[in-house]
Amino acid sequence: METGFKTDTGRVRTANEDCLLVLPKYGLYAVCDGVGGQNSGEIASRKAVTSIEEFYTGNPIAEAVALDGNQRHEWFKSYFLRCFEKLNNDIRSLAASGADMEGMATTAVVCFINAGTLYVTNIGDSRAWLIREEKIMQLTEDHSYVNTLVTAGTLSPDEAREHPKKNLITRALGASYQIEPDFYYYKLNEGDMILLTTDGLHGLLPEDEILEIVVEGDDLNRTCRKLVRAANERGGNDNITVILATL
Repeated sequence: METGFKTDTGRVRTANEDCLLVLPKYGLYAVCDGVGGQNSGEIASRKAVTSIEEFYTGNPIAEAVALDGNQRHEWFKSYFLRCFEKLNNDIRSLAASGADMEGMATTAVVCFINAGTLYVTNIGDSRAWLIREEKIMQLTEDHSYVNTLVTAGTLSPDEAREHPKKNLITRALGASYQIEPDFYYYKLNEGDMILLTTDGLHGLLPEDEILEIVVEGDDLNRTCRKLVRAANERGGNDNITVILATL
């Protein structure tokens, strides 16, 4: 696996509440976008990333190796649901530890590559994308107010990027006792590229522009820097985080 990544505060925010996890050795990647006052969003996203790594290293996946087909996929679905439940409990416990932590929450998108299959779990509006043969496909669905309007056909994707409530998410880790993450799996081909982004990137750049920058890139880290720079040139009104990995 080749990997590139970049996180940036942007041009407006004073702190970076995004956090990322890059573990190519294990095929494990994640981006989280924290929300909350008094820098508690930053703490929430960092806690989520720490808990993801702790869960993976503390819960070996060896028993999944002997499974085939749907059994294997269902095993990983259960595995990452348990992971997200732990993240949710960890963040809620931290939020209860002091008044300055109250209300903290975070988005999360986790990608895990195993035996040629990509497993994706997400909650919130951080995204996973697949780039294959110079085409881009969004793998996750945003849990956001504007996406409900896009899905209903009352708002276009371009209008969603300009909507005053575009940052309003409908699901997040830490927001409630019960969570509803989505789970997906995809068979990968050689040369496929996996892209993870927070809304500081895809909230400003349309997917055709994201694709153009990625396809024209010759180095993954440079490509990530170009994506971040493009978002900053559009205003950089939020933190920006990008992970790019290729088989």
